[in-house]
Amino acid sequence: MPAAPEPAPAAGRGFLAVRDPHAVEEMDKPDCDPRALARTYAQFPVINRFFSRWHSVYQQLIKPLLAPDRNTSLLDVGCGGGDIADSLARWAARDGLALSITAIDPDSRAIDFAVANTTGNVAFRRTHTNQLVKEGAVFDIVISNHMLHHLQAAELQDLLADSARLAVRCVIHSDIARSRMAYTLFGAATAPFFHGSFIRRDGLTSIRRSYTSAELRAVLPPNWRVESAAPWRNLLLFTPDQHV
Repeated sequence: MPAAPEPAPAAGRGFLAVRDPHAVEEMDKPDCDPRALARTYAQFPVINRFFSRWHSVYQQLIKPLLAPDRNTSLLDVGCGGGDIADSLARWAARDGLALSITAIDPDSRAIDFAVANTTGNVAFRRTHTNQLVKEGAVFDIVISNHMLHHLQAAELQDLLADSARLAVRCVIHSDIARSRMAYTLFGAATAPFFHGSFIRRDGLTSIRRSYTSAELRAVLPPNWRVESAAPWRNLLLFTPDQHV
């Protein structure tokens, strides 16, 4: 499906009525404060525990695909500080299930932090999905967390195409669902905390950049679907034809 053009925020339509793809998060700037960036990566596990709910995704969608005597491979795209990959590795090990994880990010700062600060059995690489496609790599499961809103329209289509090529069994892209309630409550909940990092400011920017479920459905290629999940999340899911 061709990428839809990115609309500019329209005057008079109300705050958050239209996605703002032009807002820039501080942590995405190459010259951002490295101490604040490291603190942001270090605080991601707290944010993800309360807002991303990956343990629920693991229990419902990933764990049923795993086995103790058959290795399952998983690719985490845009892994940031590595906390989601680290958690998945620990949960699978705790459950006695064989799971090998590769986590990638194009930002060397993220990879350096992840390598130094995670304990699970995860292989980190500074690379992009298109490079893995060129290498002929395949993984049973492909995931991402809070990455879709970082992408422009064409980049989103490229990610979906790469994910479909890389995944053998399923793709799970989890992201924020834009809403006024999410913006208001996130701003209030994080105001007393997360000082010295980009968590609050970038989180609010992320909500402004994020897609509604309807916006995602309008640009999805065939065989992709969107499921809403609490709190204010979209799960973008794909199952290759051979496993339908």
